[in-house]
Amino acid sequence: MSPSSLATAIARHAFSHCPAFSPASRTRHRLRAGSCLVCFGLVLPATGFAQVQTQIEEDRARLGNSSPLVEQIVPATVRDSERATAEAEEKAAGDGDKLDTSGNLLGNMWGARPWLYKHGISFDIHEVDEVWGNGTGGTPSSNDGAGGSGTGPSYDGVTMPTLTVDTEKLFGLKGGLFNVSALQTRGRSISQDHLANFNPVSGFEADRSTRLFELWYQQSFLGGKLDVKIGQQDLDTEFLISDYASLYLNANFGWPMAPSVNLYGGGPSWPLSSPAIRIRYRPSEKFTFMFAAADDNPPGNRNNSLPIQQATGSALGSNSDPSSQTYNGANGTNFNMGTGALLMTELQYALNPQPADMAHATKNPGLPGVYKLGGYYDTAKFADYRYNNLGQALGSPNDTTGIPRWDRGNWMVYGIIDQMLWRPSITSARSVGLFVRATGNSGDRNLISFAIDAGLNLKAPFKGRDNDTIGLGWGIGRASSGERQFDRNSALTAYTPVQGNENHLELTYQAQVTPWMVMQPDFQYVWNPSGGVPDYGVSYNRRVGNEAIFGLHSSILKDGLKKQFID
Repeated sequence: MSPSSLATAIARHAFSHCPAFSPASRTRHRLRAGSCLVCFGLVLPATGFAQVQTQIEEDRARLGNSSPLVEQIVPATVRDSERATAEAEEKAAGDGDKLDTSGNLLGNMWGARPWLYKHGISFDIHEVDEVWGNGTGGTPSSNDGAGGSGTGPSYDGVTMPTLTVDTEKLFGLKGGLFNVSALQTRGRSISQDHLANFNPVSGFEADRSTRLFELWYQQSFLGGKLDVKIGQQDLDTEFLISDYASLYLNANFGWPMAPSVNLYGGGPSWPLSSPAIRIRYRPSEKFTFMFAAADDNPPGNRNNSLPIQQATGSALGSNSDPSSQTYNGANGTNFNMGTGALLMTELQYALNPQPADMAHATKNPGLPGVYKLGGYYDTAKFADYRYNNLGQALGSPNDTTGIPRWDRGNWMVYGIIDQMLWRPSITSARSVGLFVRATGNSGDRNLISFAIDAGLNLKAPFKGRDNDTIGLGWGIGRASSGERQFDRNSALTAYTPVQGNENHLELTYQAQVTPWMVMQPDFQYVWNPSGGVPDYGVSYNRRVGNEAIFGLHSSILKDGLKKQFID
């Protein structure tokens, strides 16, 4: 086979893969699989300190604590949502600067916690273990030689230690916060090995590795209205968040489908982070403005990120393994700044912000909502899905190189609505919340051009279950015009289905079974995985079948939702 024919074949092969088979697939990001999942989160309690609100804490307060008890985007948001609950209980109780360890999983840690608290030091360990299974449809991974079955179980686990230091308590610098965290990820991704979805079905699946995660310093100004964070950061704990959508386990409800498969390595989102600076300004309780400038490519390698780039990389001798996240600096200390810049901004508006102590509110503030508009621009070059480097139709019989043309720049815009629709009274824990999130971008250099997800949540569905939430969520992702044209070109010489829409549905129930444990049974169904891609598990031509995925998620909370952050 000639080099040009080989390159063309590689390009066809790469584009026939769904993103779940590439490292850019959220395998490393947040593969949220479905079927039989058992997740055990173990966190060692942290000490308390006064700081500006995290994004999750701010949104939770603005929504009147109607968001889920645990926000299942990534391990960091699980930690932040518990801290937000602790802060809300602290303010409602008015206990002041007091450390309560009575509900902590490990008590006062043999005297270590009071000492750490006194010096403003927090140490957390979050442990997650999952077992997944798929009952119908699916396909074995082509990376494993198309062996095995599309159905079956899979295990993955994450350990995330975090060290946080309040500089005011430690040495008197008011408004300073230092954070460092690490990851140890293990097991296999069911989305890589058995499914063929655009985005993984679990927020905690990742390729096996042990590495640094985040390393940043945050300083607040103007009485907490302005804060600046600089260092190695994960942007999906602050940007693109729908708090009501964070109830769900499917990855599309966290860091959504478009940036997950369109950006290099999914962009600076869990479990990869990038050097970045983030500025947040909150002139009032109703408005928040955020801006971030980050390196766009956490792996620092454009040859192992996107399907079309796998073709180029393979032709140059860089054959990527979709089950591996190894790259230059795989221990997390690469601090890559040599590719493009990801510029991201978001404007937030809070409708009817709620009082801090809803239980004793005397005036009805109205039903709360949070509305967000944002977008990003990536300055790097991206592979064109339509033309090769000679201007010929990529993947067509006339394609003599199989190497895509590279186009400068990439963009996406998005909008998010979190709106409470009903609650029986201002002091009631029960409420119904609606979320809608939509993303859009160009179709010539992206795999996904449009995606939307939406759902309804019922908080406190039963008497005495104030912290439980049940929800039904749905989403759709549309393959881009460039990807569809590439499929049509490739179909002239080989079986290549033209990718279209993928739909996913999720029914989930998050229950607080003890003060320190949350369990979450879950069901997901995926229609037309990745918009229709070949099933590698059979010798004849057919698309991957629809998938029924079941799960049970269990998380042990670090301090039983007791007071932890002290005013």
